[in-house]
Amino acid sequence: MLKETVFEQLKIAMKEKNIVAKGVLTLLKSALDKAEKEKGTQLTEEEEVAVVNREIKQTNQSLDGAKQANREDLIEKEELKLSILKGFLPKQLSEEEIIQVLGEAGVVKGMNMGEAMKIAKPLLAGKADGATISKVVKELIS
Repeated sequence: MLKETVFEQLKIAMKEKNIVAKGVLTLLKSALDKAEKEKGTQLTEEEEVAVVNREIKQTNQSLDGAKQANREDLIEKEELKLSILKGFLPKQLSEEEIIQVLGEAGVVKGMNMGEAMKIAKPLLAGKADGATISKVVKELIS
């Protein structure tokens, strides 16, 4: 499970006195623990990936804010945080691979965006970020 991997990497970061990695991993571990506590049972792999994606989304928002404020110190820190978090995601599909998967699933030109996303989201959960999925779906249906 992802939670054990995070804990092992957290121990390594503590031994190496890697402050940034320790902070990121502690945050991720607590988010996973909280989600598990709310659910009442152990999280599935998809649910764990969803927690990681939520943390990545929050980090992207922080990164955008740092860029708007021209804070180079924060930009560097947030980018490092992003790279650590992305290491916990399964291999992300390219746009070409997404097009192929959606084509096989029956997403075709002229389809309603909502219907297409209902097909795409479950198929690609954890394999691609929402913005990329949305972009590819728009291209396919228009």
